[in-house]
Amino acid sequence: MIKSIQIYLDTSVINFLFADDSPEKKELTIELFSRFIKTGFYESFISDFVIAEIEQTPDEEKKNKLLKVVEEYSLTLIDLTNRNEIEELAGKYMAAGIIPEKKYLDALHIATAVTKQIPYLVSWNYKHLANINKEHQVRIINMANNYIHDFRIITPFELMDYGN
Repeated sequence: MIKSIQIYLDTSVINFLFADDSPEKKELTIELFSRFIKTGFYESFISDFVIAEIEQTPDEEKKNKLLKVVEEYSLTLIDLTNRNEIEELAGKYMAAGIIPEKKYLDALHIATAVTKQIPYLVSWNYKHLANINKEHQVRIINMANNYIHDFRIITPFELMDYGN
């Protein structure tokens, strides 16, 4: 039996389930969740950092919808016993200028996936995460710090396996 692929979802992916202002991304995200996450095609992880971002949502109704997604789709909450390692690596991404200091949680998402050896960080955040330049810069920092396993930062679109 083939082991399912592990993915780490950042908060943007969950948010786009409700993005009425971006119907194409919303539709694709809904399909990702219904066809690939709910069915277990991908082993899907989030962290306390995702929950922290959701908790910052000022609109109570939206916040509750986002938290319900975590429960409804049984997204696995990663054990962060290596939090110091995660924070140290996130700090290196920021020190290298890859992630701005105001976007510390984005750096934490990357570091969480990398230190837990989850091969794919999935995001709709093109500016700070899901672009080839950021991925290349992250790879350089990772290799310099002995994180040499495969790691990609991709969009939900790249996960759609229509052949299955």
